Amino acid sequence: MSFSDDDLSRHPFLTTLGERVRTLRARRGLTRKAVAQAARVSERHLANLESGTGNASILILLQVAQALQCTIFELLGDVTTSSPEWLLIRELLEKRNEGELRRVRQQIGDMFGTHGDERARSNRIALVGLRGAGKTTLGQRLADDLGFPFIELSREIEKFAGCSISEIHNLYGTNAYRRYERRALEEAIQIYPEVVIATPGGLVSDSATFNETLSHCFTVWLKAAPEDHLGRVAAQGDMRPMAGSKEALEDLKRILEGRSAFYAKADLTFDTSAQPLDDSFLALRTQVRQALKLPL
Repeated sequence: MSFSDDDLSRHPFLTTLGERVRTLRARRGLTRKAVAQAARVSERHLANLESGTGNASILILLQVAQALQCTIFELLGDVTTSSPEWLLIRELLEKRNEGELRRVRQQIGDMFGTHGDERARSNRIALVGLRGAGKTTLGQRLADDLGFPFIELSREIEKFAGCSISEIHNLYGTNAYRRYERRALEEAIQIYPEVVIATPGGLVSDSATFNETLSHCFTVWLKAAPEDHLGRVAAQGDMRPMAGSKEALEDLKRILEGRSAFYAKADLTFDTSAQPLDDSFLALRTQVRQALKLPL
């Protein structure tokens, strides 16, 4: 059976594919222009693909997948078609809810020795969330209150690379940056039995690194309204990762939407938009100490 151009423009597969491309792009915090350049396609071509009206060739899809740092299987929607065991495992997990899947993930970590000891894990606190959530300011205060060291993982990444974050991306690319990020996290976990870690906003983009964080750290998602994220970053005189965007707020909302389901895997979620800084710290301190069964 063949399809006319009109049929293809409305085909549900193309619509779903477009939605998946948009989601992956938002999750990685990339603009359409950046992905188009990396994939060596026009922005219009990518826009048509994302809207479900473009019938891209398999080579174009491969280029887009590489630009999004994922496999073409993930882009097409189902890596679990790759082997019989994957299919059987998928069947067992397919109708499970998020709570059940979380327990399975933790049990798998225990089975393979990748899930850290709970007591050791509770002494490492990792703060996740977008830039402008308050990870540095609140993280330093929390560390001082607990008597723990405080580190910003971005600074540790720069020490490994010997250059700034922007230079890592410009000189070596996103994949190299993710390797430095994973290495910096692993070393922090190995060196510090007690620590508060402010993580980069895009850490959740790499599932292996985020798994490492969840397995070895008590993880707190510091969330805020998109307007607060943007305003705080602008107040610092730094518009990364929104530089050059005419629709900064919309870009940030899409990034937050793409990452929120991952941030939500944290042990604790705390909204930093709800109150002034001093009040936010006191509320965060109380919630963390209660969760870790520490004296108030």
